[in-house]
Amino acid sequence: MKKTFVCSARFSRPLAQWAGAWAAKSTPAILLLVLVATAHAESVFVTLEKDNTLAVVDPLTGKLIKTVPIGQRPRGIALSPDNKFLYIATSDDNTIKIIDAETLKEVGKLPSGKDPETFALNPDGDKIYVSNEDDSLVTVIDIAKKKVIKQIKVGVEPEGITVSPDNKWLISASETTNMVHWIDTKTNTIVENTLVDPRPRAVGFTADSKQLWVTSEMAGTLMILDANTQQIIKTIKFEVSGVTADKIQPVGVVIDKDSNRGYVALGPANRVAVVNAKTFAVEKTLLVGQRVWNLAFSPDQKRLYTTNGTSNDISIIDLDTQAVTKSVGVGNYPWGVVAKP
Repeated sequence: MKKTFVCSARFSRPLAQWAGAWAAKSTPAILLLVLVATAHAESVFVTLEKDNTLAVVDPLTGKLIKTVPIGQRPRGIALSPDNKFLYIATSDDNTIKIIDAETLKEVGKLPSGKDPETFALNPDGDKIYVSNEDDSLVTVIDIAKKKVIKQIKVGVEPEGITVSPDNKWLISASETTNMVHWIDTKTNTIVENTLVDPRPRAVGFTADSKQLWVTSEMAGTLMILDANTQQIIKTIKFEVSGVTADKIQPVGVVIDKDSNRGYVALGPANRVAVVNAKTFAVEKTLLVGQRVWNLAFSPDQKRLYTTNGTSNDISIIDLDTQAVTKSVGVGNYPWGVVAKP
């Protein structure tokens, strides 16, 4: 009698351990099947600003697994380098919560300053830099000590923030001052300012730390800056057929690890722009949900996830085919997103 074995692409930890032990005593083919299934397990975490919760999505099945209460007005989110902890800015609680990434239980809090929204985790995972928009400050936090070690005065309404992969630069973008501030991470002092297009919203480095990409919500542009000179080397003006210019409001931006393509969320245009990172040509725009806000790659960079604020869903983009494959309802006003292997 022929037997058929079926393995789910997603295991809970106890099941994965059991499956591995069982497969070790079984045939090589079964062992391979179990290992492949286990390796592809992945979770996507989405902050829901108006529900005060965190949504957990299985991107392989396109299913919402669960939502859990997380705090008042959660927005920014990051994953620790060892994948053990989530850091979530709960703006109306005036804190960044530390969440166990497996149990989703709160295990600590960080003193973020007033009304944290966006923040950046440094490559070593030992410091967090928080934009305090109302106070025109960047707050520097030592994670292990749970202590503020410095507050840096920046321009008016800082929001976009990132750290270069080589840990040389901390970048803060001030929306009203229309500047990008280049902050030395060793001294926590501003060493250069670059004037950019109106209302810069998001910032991101290429993997080699040589370029900084900056979006301008008001001008509808993306600026590419040379990190050595801190000067703009290219400005890209976005256009979408059938969409008026006032609806094209670039916000979130990410660049793949090989610097082949960058992806820009165009806000109320309901599109993600695909930008060739070598030629800076806009290759295409992808229709996603309404008011697309933030973006995150899957750990293997095979997929891109978008938070769509007013359609209350996330879009899943297959990066091999450059096509949107799924839309997953998650709850009210999805804001931040991160993926864990």
